[in-house]
Amino acid sequence: MTNFDRKTTILLHIQKYCVEIEENFNFFGTQIDTFKNNNIFRDSVSMKIFQIGELTKELSKNYKEYIEETENQIPWKNIIKMREMFAHHYGNMDLDIIFNTAIQDVPKLNQFIKKELGDII
Repeated sequence: MTNFDRKTTILLHIQKYCVEIEENFNFFGTQIDTFKNNNIFRDSVSMKIFQIGELTKELSKNYKEYIEETENQIPWKNIIKMREMFAHHYGNMDLDIIFNTAIQDVPKLNQFIKKELGDII
């Protein structure tokens, strides 16, 4: 098995959560009403977004230069802010924002990571 550096490992874990979110939508569909009314669907997607935030926070601590270099492509600081909202205000999270993040932003993050890692994945 290949030994990846820590940054690559973090990016691979983020990508794994992106793929799992996509799998949730493939299983449950892409209707916001289903998302809002099905706690299993909603909590699964939300937890994965939270985990992406946790990993991004770790990335920003150890690879600040990388974060700054790629901030124009991925809004890392916003990902961390969303993580903070999940951690401290989960019960008050706006389901429309979570849904739109999962549908619109997570696929972009996944594509960015695929491009970043190239032949590794």
